[in-house]
Amino acid sequence: MATVPALSKTASYDEKKDLDAKGSSEGSFIDEKAAVKLDDTIDINEVGDVFQDDPRLIDLGEDGKERPIETDADYSTRLVSLEDDPSLRIFTFRMWFLGLGLSCFGAVLGQIFYFRPQTVYVSTLFLQIVSYILGKVMEEIVPGTWEGARVKMPDNKFWRWMNHGPFNIKEHVAVTIMSSTASSSALAISIFAAQDLYYNIRPNAAIGIFTLIASQLIGYGLAGVMRSFLVYPTFAVYPQLMPTVQLFDALHRGTSNIMQKKRIKFFWIVFIAIFIWEWFPEYIAPTLTGISIFCLANRKSAWFTRIFGGAAGNEGLGAFSICFDWAYVGSGGGSIGETDSNNRFLALFTPLSTQLSLYAGCAVCMIAFCATYANNTWNAQNFPFLSQLLFYENGTEYDQLLILNDDFTLNYDKLAEQGLPWYASSQLLYKISRTMYIGAALTHFALWHGPTVWKIFRDYTKSDCDDPHYIKMKVYKEVPNWWYIGVFVACTALAIGTAYGASSGLPWWGVIVALIFAWIFVPVIGTLSATVGYAPSIEVMVQMLGGAIIPGKPVANMYFTVYGYNPVSQAIALMQDLKMGQYTKLPPRVTFTVQMIGSVIGGLLNFVIMKTVISSHREILRDVQGSNVWSGQQVQSYNSAAIAWGALGKPLYATGTRYGFVPYMLLVGLLWPIPFWLLHKKFPKFGFNHVFTPILVAELGYLSVGINSSVFTTFCLAVFSQYYLRKYRARWFRKYNFLLSAALDGGTSIMIFVWTFAVGGGSGTERPFPTWALNPEGNPDYCLRLTRLSLLADWDGLFVSSAKRGRGSRSIG
Repeated sequence: MATVPALSKTASYDEKKDLDAKGSSEGSFIDEKAAVKLDDTIDINEVGDVFQDDPRLIDLGEDGKERPIETDADYSTRLVSLEDDPSLRIFTFRMWFLGLGLSCFGAVLGQIFYFRPQTVYVSTLFLQIVSYILGKVMEEIVPGTWEGARVKMPDNKFWRWMNHGPFNIKEHVAVTIMSSTASSSALAISIFAAQDLYYNIRPNAAIGIFTLIASQLIGYGLAGVMRSFLVYPTFAVYPQLMPTVQLFDALHRGTSNIMQKKRIKFFWIVFIAIFIWEWFPEYIAPTLTGISIFCLANRKSAWFTRIFGGAAGNEGLGAFSICFDWAYVGSGGGSIGETDSNNRFLALFTPLSTQLSLYAGCAVCMIAFCATYANNTWNAQNFPFLSQLLFYENGTEYDQLLILNDDFTLNYDKLAEQGLPWYASSQLLYKISRTMYIGAALTHFALWHGPTVWKIFRDYTKSDCDDPHYIKMKVYKEVPNWWYIGVFVACTALAIGTAYGASSGLPWWGVIVALIFAWIFVPVIGTLSATVGYAPSIEVMVQMLGGAIIPGKPVANMYFTVYGYNPVSQAIALMQDLKMGQYTKLPPRVTFTVQMIGSVIGGLLNFVIMKTVISSHREILRDVQGSNVWSGQQVQSYNSAAIAWGALGKPLYATGTRYGFVPYMLLVGLLWPIPFWLLHKKFPKFGFNHVFTPILVAELGYLSVGINSSVFTTFCLAVFSQYYLRKYRARWFRKYNFLLSAALDGGTSIMIFVWTFAVGGGSGTERPFPTWALNPEGNPDYCLRLTRLSLLADWDGLFVSSAKRGRGSRSIG
């Protein structure tokens, strides 16, 4: 931290205790050896308020005001508590009851959300809040041994296990980690859903379940090996954890303290308010999901829909749309990047430099999408503006079964008859951007983070980590490396066995190659996630590699992708939870246990719910635009990629063919970060080091899917929070910003859950709200709906039928 010349007084530990006695019960937040600097000019009541509010290390700038949160040390010492009580019980009845119950609940809800038009994740904050409420209820109603129990029982081992005392922070963290692990839809579900919808194959239950277990747990071995480099050190901040960790602090530490009570009251007011508000954009008035002034001014222009629309799935780019739905501002519009609930962007906690790179990529994305469509590049006007499907040249959906043998391998004679498929230009640009990202991530990691990671690796056996939270964790038994390695080996064997049992066409050596590729990318993607809170998908690259080494087999490509990509995202999720455990002082062995159990429960229930949803909404899931409630956009995208890379990788992407340039975008990506690095060396004060080139190129195709009306609103909120509040209202930012994020996300998630089962069709019966001005037929934002018969329009809004633009059905040479 920078020295502060204006500060001339150092409070002794006795003085700190005196200050604590005036109103703070959180004195244990302060390291007894730490000195807290106080300005002579600050009134003692204000100082007392600082301690009552949050007695961590307060760093004042030269102007006497609190310095903004900027460095990794700031996050570690000023946002996160060092307090710990190793005597707290964790494996209690209520921890297991709530952990297992909420894991089942989260898995069911997460799989339902997988089939929404814009993927909404089960928020960790939502599960954190629900578990706290239920934990406090159980604290009151379950007979126990402590003085506060309503029914006092004898002080023995059983009743201490049932209810030993107040619901504590470590029980709460364990429940949250277990349930949040279960709540993400497993990637292997995409295989089974695609086989059911597009191949008319219902996977065997045993094969499906064991595939899910193997694919979900195999990444834990990778995480365990990398935790010394990407969990323990201070530089591994994981900024996306801050709302969750601060909410744990607010709910469990210093609850009798005046300012802490204010923070809790603030949280619950916002939480209740957003729960009530969300009924309007989600159900009563969907127009609030995206208010487009441009579409209201011109409701007959297809171009206005493409550029300014975005409140309906695959409708438009959402330029300057105003979104009042936090489900998309905070979860949809903010989920730019990795498709995982633990790796979401949110305007209130993702660093501004990261978000500016991200939204710069989105701006270029809008220009590129419109330019390619307007110029009919790659026959763009023959296809929907936004779509994840494969098409014949005349715009009709490509029938993939007509080019495959009975064992679902490519038949070249049938391919010659049907012709190669086409992408919508937006989907092709998405693939280009994600291919470039891989190269950019490698180079960016090597240039900017390589020296730091190398130093940690080099000093690994010579010196111990000096992170203050890691030092506190030394009182707990660490998980031996052989536990992680054992899980990895066992799941590898299971993966090979199920790949053959499913007749996937993926050979044993293919599984090994996929896992080697995953090993390479865990440190690269993990470093980005740990430092800037960003972990974009490497899925496209894995699909490309699978198509190259195992050509002509789309199903094999799906399995290759699961074992080449999913271990990376699972490893990052586990490392993030290990960091949460380090921040909250949850023993590593507890974190390991609840992660494993949550993953298994989640996979099993994902499989059951997937089969239920598909049987009930099969035709909607196959439709390009779906409905406002159900959509198969994720399955469509996964299946199209498997056909394109798995079955048609060589004929479609070979050098000299229509899309032959796409693999070479990897080389372009490798070069992309170098100019910015050189410019930073030449002009170190210009901020070129804040341009995150992998993010910039990865989002060039982000708007290719889903509801995009929230992007502009999220950007404005990001600038307000991460620039104005962080810089000019540093104290409010530290006290309330992350709690605000937690309250908005938690209240919205609970509302969506209630809505889904009450009226949204999750219980089997959908109860739509009556049509009115803010719930119109067609697109909610009043943009012209681009139906199957009006996919195309010229600049004047005149339509021609897609049949007239086509060149004959299925006759492409």
